[in-house]
Amino acid sequence: MALKVLILNEITLELRRKSVISGILLYLFCLIFICYLTFNLQRNTINPASWSALFWLTILFAVINSVAKSFIGEKKGLAFYLYYLASPQLIIAAKIIYNSILAFLLSLSGYGLFAVLIGDQVGDRIVFLATLVLTSIGLASVLSLISSIAAKTNHSNVLMAVLSFPVVIGILLMAVKITKNVIDGLDITASYDELLNLLAINCILTGLAYLLFPYIWRS
Repeated sequence: MALKVLILNEITLELRRKSVISGILLYLFCLIFICYLTFNLQRNTINPASWSALFWLTILFAVINSVAKSFIGEKKGLAFYLYYLASPQLIIAAKIIYNSILAFLLSLSGYGLFAVLIGDQVGDRIVFLATLVLTSIGLASVLSLISSIAAKTNHSNVLMAVLSFPVVIGILLMAVKITKNVIDGLDITASYDELLNLLAINCILTGLAYLLFPYIWRS
């Protein structure tokens, strides 16, 4: 089975669960609307650091609620059928690609809502979009791999939180710093180190997922 077919299968399954998609979007809107009400009472006195931190925390919760269930929410019969047709490397690659796209779309939606309700403080949108892409890939990689591990246990939600926290917090801190630099109007050179670190983390995470998932699948 080709990689393209597996990705299309993920999209088809997601579109069938329209209540899940609408629930995630409603959750994202509620989080941002609460931020809007809070800072509107203070006459929109929100500094760049607060805007950046609130944005990425909101995106993190939305992405975790959507991406983390990629393996946990799978039916065993469907999983066995797919594993019979395709190699584990193709399966994890399709999951990461699809989850990266989903995380990026959620990030874009969150940014749009933030811009409308709280205010668009982003100056260099090219760097910001690159940050969205790299962060989405990083979160999708780590959450997809850990979701495959957690799905094998009885306490999957607890295990997801414990295993993903050390990696997710590192990705999030770099994304917050880059976003703050962009809002402050700093040149792209000020964010080179963080961007390269995000790229390196993504390479490591995707490589680990590709190498380790076959062993997780066999267990």
